[in-house]
Amino acid sequence: MIELINSFSDLLWGQILVYLLVFAGLYFTIRLGFIQFTQFPHMIKVMFNSRQNSKDGISSFQAFCTSLAARVGTGNMAGVAVALYLGGPGAIFWMWLIALIGMATSFAESTLAQTYKTRDDAGNFRGGPAYYMEIGLGKRWMGVIFSLCLILAFGLVFNAVQSNSIAAAFEVAFDLPKHYVGIALVIGSAFIIFGGIKTISRFAEAVVPAMAGVYLLVALYIVAINITALPDVAMLIFKSAFGLEQAGAGAIGYGITQAMIQGIKRGLFSNEAGMGSAANAAATATPNPPHPASQGYVQMLGVFVDTIVICTATAAIILLSGLLEPNSGLTGIALTQAALVSQVGPWGAYFIAIAILFFAFTSIVANYSYAETNLMFLEHNHAKGMFIFRIMVLGMVMFGAVSELGLIWTLADISMGLMAIVNIIALFMLSGVVVWLSKDYQNQLKAGKVPTFDRKAHPKLDKEIPKDIW
Repeated sequence: MIELINSFSDLLWGQILVYLLVFAGLYFTIRLGFIQFTQFPHMIKVMFNSRQNSKDGISSFQAFCTSLAARVGTGNMAGVAVALYLGGPGAIFWMWLIALIGMATSFAESTLAQTYKTRDDAGNFRGGPAYYMEIGLGKRWMGVIFSLCLILAFGLVFNAVQSNSIAAAFEVAFDLPKHYVGIALVIGSAFIIFGGIKTISRFAEAVVPAMAGVYLLVALYIVAINITALPDVAMLIFKSAFGLEQAGAGAIGYGITQAMIQGIKRGLFSNEAGMGSAANAAATATPNPPHPASQGYVQMLGVFVDTIVICTATAAIILLSGLLEPNSGLTGIALTQAALVSQVGPWGAYFIAIAILFFAFTSIVANYSYAETNLMFLEHNHAKGMFIFRIMVLGMVMFGAVSELGLIWTLADISMGLMAIVNIIALFMLSGVVVWLSKDYQNQLKAGKVPTFDRKAHPKLDKEIPKDIW
């Protein structure tokens, strides 16, 4: 069974998704006029004005923090280490590439999520790919498939991945039995996920910026004390990405194919561009400026921060340590811990354990919020079903804490891949709407106006989206 699962994962990623994701990123990059590069300063400006909210929803900044809470987790620390171990230093180049072109895909899915959002029975905004598949495409069956994949991936499997890394890090740093860590995580998760989407967004807003800032400061210190080795490491990354490095510096045994597959796979796991997950958080916001595209700009920045900034920080810690060796068996969070210990001493293991606790724990609660939105799409506020699902989520948190890493990562890859395929098909089908919304926003901006969405300017959208939303 394990061999069958591994073979399917290799087929899904090696023959389908690697090419599909790159094509989608390039497609939206070109159709949107290289928006992630030409509009980068405006992206920053929108973020600085994103804290305004209303009684109907959370602020754009809170939605950004919620999506970043899901993005910044195991993928940034354990996932980068796995990518380096399996794909070599060149995997980082492909991780950067998929992030840069994936920013455009993230803009598309987040803009659509804002456009086709709805309200739940409590008056909160809800939305995401399942909703734009049903409302924008008229294909509820497609939304059902996506929701089931997301619930499996984010509600269950990914939360097991997060708790697995926390438990492993605490076992190394503090010699704590994994089942004790699992019990603590279950209790902590229960307090937050039973509080609802606004509790989750407030928690993310308080924790995510602080934890990311501290981690980056440590990484910058590592870079500073190894500044003379930095050019060699950068050259190693680029040479290895194209199979030009034949020996030395941990590159033996790696090839361009593995570098590409591992970089794209782990990059997507971390930044989630095109997967359709962050769009669920984007839909919950009251955007400022009041236009769907403004939340697209905010979520693009999330992809940049996650991969270009935080994943690069982890890669720098590992590559500058010199501990990356093929077939050494040292991978995942253990490799990240060992790398930092080699640079700063024993306290590095404790720091990584604490960092992964915050990174991965916030991912658990944010992942749950995505799954909750999609369960509502399927059941529409079925209280008993929601309670049962929350118990299942907590059960998977415990399961992940005491299970082996390899199989859990493979299951995560498969569920994530299936989800991404369904979402990307929907994005292609709705690409005309994305382009129109982007041009409408930019035309108003060029005219010196505050971009405001007028649904009547697009008769088709006016007929499709709920009357009480825009």
